[in-house]
Amino acid sequence: MKARGIYWLASYPKSGNTWFRTFLQNLLQDQPEPIHINELHTGSIASARGWIDEILGFDSADLYQHQIDQLRPAVYDWEVRHHQTEPYSYHKIHDACWQTTQHNWILSPEATAGALYIIRNPLDVAISYANHNQCTLDHAIQCLNDSQHALCCYRGKKLTNQVEQRLGSWSEHVESWVDHPEIDSHVIRYEDMLHNPLATFTQAANYLQLATETSKINQAIQHADFSILQAQEQATPFKERPPQVTHFFRKGVSGGWQEQLTPQQIQSLIEHHQVVMRRFNYLDASGNPNIQ
Repeated sequence: MKARGIYWLASYPKSGNTWFRTFLQNLLQDQPEPIHINELHTGSIASARGWIDEILGFDSADLYQHQIDQLRPAVYDWEVRHHQTEPYSYHKIHDACWQTTQHNWILSPEATAGALYIIRNPLDVAISYANHNQCTLDHAIQCLNDSQHALCCYRGKKLTNQVEQRLGSWSEHVESWVDHPEIDSHVIRYEDMLHNPLATFTQAANYLQLATETSKINQAIQHADFSILQAQEQATPFKERPPQVTHFFRKGVSGGWQEQLTPQQIQSLIEHHQVVMRRFNYLDASGNPNIQ
């Protein structure tokens, strides 16, 4: 166990990362009232251009993407050694954990205390991803199945506030974290966050070396209840919500794929991801989706 470092809160997009960070913020602050969704200060996302530029001391917009990729491990090393004030910090990340052309991991294992990986049934991820990107379900499924899929690709378009993030396919993303040869990980399932919250969040807090008293965990779970997050967003727009999306906190359920995906769409996802889906109990022994 490292004496200090970054705990990465890793997930494929739309898998419950923001929900977990809301729980985490409430656990850290331990206040009688819920923390507002616009007060989530668990640390910048790993791909935040502002964070990277601040540590580099120059504008990453002047670099090619492969140069940014090569510098990112050093950015996280510097953060832990020179800037991090507490032994551990907690940062969201959507990148898969891959190696650069110089054979360095995009994240420095030396700066990493561990990775909490949040996984969600890809059949439900596809629905949330389509809504998030305001695209068709077929296109969202194509993204989940695509080994070349990435976020925030510049390609001559308007510069974004995040650098490019390579995701790969959904299965490749999962395996890049949970089977990493140098970074320890702890996996929690979105479905268990919903249906077995006390045990799931307690195990996560224990892994992150945080308070695990039942009263504190229960309070943080209650403060991060989806109905509270939706009410907060209705009163004040969530600052992380993409401009094209009406609501960031949409439903917070599992199993929506049963009504919204066609048999052909379900089969496409299963064909591409059956090994990992079976590994995490999203498919039964016969290869059929488990209802959770």
